[in-house]
Amino acid sequence: MSSSILIIYTGGTIGMKQDPVDGTLKPFDFSQIHEEVPELGKFNVRIDTYTFNPLIDSSDVEPGMWVSLAELIQENYDDYDGFVVLHGTDTMAYSASTLSFMLKNLSKPVIFTGSQLPIGTLRTDGKENLVSAIEIAGAKDAEGRAMVPEVAIFFGAKLLRGNRATKMSSDSFDAFDSPNCPPLAIAGIDIRYNPSVIVAPSPGSLKVQLKLDTRVSFLRLHPGITPQVARNIACGEETRAVILETYGSGNAPSKPWLMDIIREAVDMGKILVNISQCKKGRVNMDLYATGRSLKDAGVVSGDDLTPEAALGKLFTLMGLSDNNSWVKSRFSEDLRGEISK
Repeated sequence: MSSSILIIYTGGTIGMKQDPVDGTLKPFDFSQIHEEVPELGKFNVRIDTYTFNPLIDSSDVEPGMWVSLAELIQENYDDYDGFVVLHGTDTMAYSASTLSFMLKNLSKPVIFTGSQLPIGTLRTDGKENLVSAIEIAGAKDAEGRAMVPEVAIFFGAKLLRGNRATKMSSDSFDAFDSPNCPPLAIAGIDIRYNPSVIVAPSPGSLKVQLKLDTRVSFLRLHPGITPQVARNIACGEETRAVILETYGSGNAPSKPWLMDIIREAVDMGKILVNISQCKKGRVNMDLYATGRSLKDAGVVSGDDLTPEAALGKLFTLMGLSDNNSWVKSRFSEDLRGEISK
């Protein structure tokens, strides 16, 4: 039985081609996708397309776009076997991370991809990324179930869990990596899936969460940080949660004023979570005294979450409840494979 795939073009480099008259890059008509990428005709897959209007530059992505994207998938969920989301690379990891938490009980692939060069240029990586993403989105096992029932990113021959991926390079075809989680699949001569890593779908029908609470700030610790900066971020009136980007395994400067500010923010009822500035490894607030001080002050461990996943997870959990204690307890749980077990 053939698969049916909906390609959703939100914007980004992959959908551009050179105008033959003035030489500028302009979006092409995705309803003519088979003319641009004739290789797709070799698949036994029905492909439909949807283009956001207006298109969204990756740098301009906002939570409202994620809501629109989640609604679109919800509306078309029963009509397609998988979805391919074409997206600019700069905020792709943010979008894939947040969408993974917005889509509960997902049993079909939602594969994000894009390119570093427009699909209509020589040496483009766009065609290979698109073709492989479509093949993965339509892939089924012997029982007819989706091979990858997850939100994922395909880029540079690797399929990565969406909420474990981060952009590593601005100019390489291998732009994304997942330092704390192996790839879900590798594309070579064949696409080799890694079933031991892929998360099985939860029972039940798809549930889509559309309410997000975005009152989250990042506080990146650094040598020379001042009390004024730390307090403005950690204790800001409009901030409900703060993501502390700490050193190493979750350590912070031992300055008394910093701990005073952190305790002040916690006493105000704010949610403080600890993630490491290191790309690889995890937070362990029991390892050193400075980490233990954060834990004792009420800071929640972010384990090995990426910054993008920590943000999306807070947005969705806070959108579900005004109870910060509940949010803290749920934040520590592995909800969509975002934390290593």
